Amino acid sequence: MKSKFVTLLCGLSLLLPMVFWSRLRDLPSPLYPLPLLVVALALVFRYAAIAVPMLLFFAWNPGLFRGETKMPKRSYVLLAVATLLSVPWFGMGWKFGLAYQGGRYCYSVLMTNICWLACLWLVFARTKRADSFTANLFFHWMLFAWLAWYAFPYLGELP
Repeated sequence: MKSKFVTLLCGLSLLLPMVFWSRLRDLPSPLYPLPLLVVALALVFRYAAIAVPMLLFFAWNPGLFRGETKMPKRSYVLLAVATLLSVPWFGMGWKFGLAYQGGRYCYSVLMTNICWLACLWLVFARTKRADSFTANLFFHWMLFAWLAWYAFPYLGELP
């Protein structure tokens, strides 16, 4: 019962970045850089897109509701692929980000992404040494929080 409640609470907390999105006037901003996951879906689904990171969190690892301690291998693959794709994302968008959002925005978003990824890889390393429900839940919460808040930020001219 405890794992169900904690997992539900963590998933619901993934709605918090959307609070910032709805309150900020100047977007993208270093506080909310319009991540690709949410922005791309918002173009199609409008406001329903704010629930997508939470729903993906629940669907990606339903074992968390049962208190599973072992992380699925697909989570490692997702982290590796997202990390690798972040490099060309910033590389291709950097010039446009500097031109439209400015250096302060680009550097702060880049550094924040580096910190997120470093923390994700540290938690990943921790879970490889010893399986635990807490580490499994924390890793997945961090992964989907990064995807919902900072991963693949908008760099360039807004439509």
